[in-house]
Amino acid sequence: MPLSNSTSAPAAEVLLPEGLEAESLPRHVALVMDGNSRWAAARGLPPTDGHEHGMRALMKTVRLSRAWGIRVLTAFGFSLENWNRPKAEVDFLMALIERFINDNLAEFMREGTRLRIIGDRSRLPVSVQKTARDAEEATRNNSRLHLVLAISYSGRMDIVQACRKLAQKVDAKLLRPEDIDESLFADELQTSCAADEASSSCPDLLIRTSGELRLSNFLLWQSAYSELFFTDTLWPDFGEAQYLQALRAFQSRDRRFGARKNNAAL
Repeated sequence: MPLSNSTSAPAAEVLLPEGLEAESLPRHVALVMDGNSRWAAARGLPPTDGHEHGMRALMKTVRLSRAWGIRVLTAFGFSLENWNRPKAEVDFLMALIERFINDNLAEFMREGTRLRIIGDRSRLPVSVQKTARDAEEATRNNSRLHLVLAISYSGRMDIVQACRKLAQKVDAKLLRPEDIDESLFADELQTSCAADEASSSCPDLLIRTSGELRLSNFLLWQSAYSELFFTDTLWPDFGEAQYLQALRAFQSRDRRFGARKNNAAL
């Protein structure tokens, strides 16, 4: 029986681990989930096992985010460049993404998680497109946590497609070039789906695992003022302790957005 559209139940009181303060938690956390294949290789396992355990780590992070009051979690699941990987691996990853959505949809509905997919959907298998579309529709009224999966996503292409949309509006005389500002531009980015009165389409905190120190074409515009947290932990091993470490590091940062606080002297 199809899951019906319904508003999510009121969230229970948030109980935070020691050292976390609700008022200074990031509203939007982004994840570059790196290290699945290395995790598997270190254990003499095939890469597919690493990806399987990586999806389990993602679901753990979804549950922790929901429990701790994070409003938006954006996870980089498959990049546009990942289509260049061997076909067998790509086919496995597409099937894994589809299974992740199907296996967790009932929990998303029960616990108030809204699912959104960003990226170039035209390249996804038809069955994955349908699964994503159906899950988005089923969870559209949920509001406790927005889970955004970036699949077939490229930060550069996100910027390009936003430019094209604005250019089309100008060409149609719906917009004047001089009216274009950062706010209008951000509205055309795919992450605008996660923006509402209580959260932002731009991540406050971006976490990357596996010791790599780069964004890898993820949320390039949106991460302009994100706090970055890099950890050597491989993604399948990312759990509560590592998430807490990242959140506590975030809370220790002085976010000034280019300004000075308290009129501090030069």
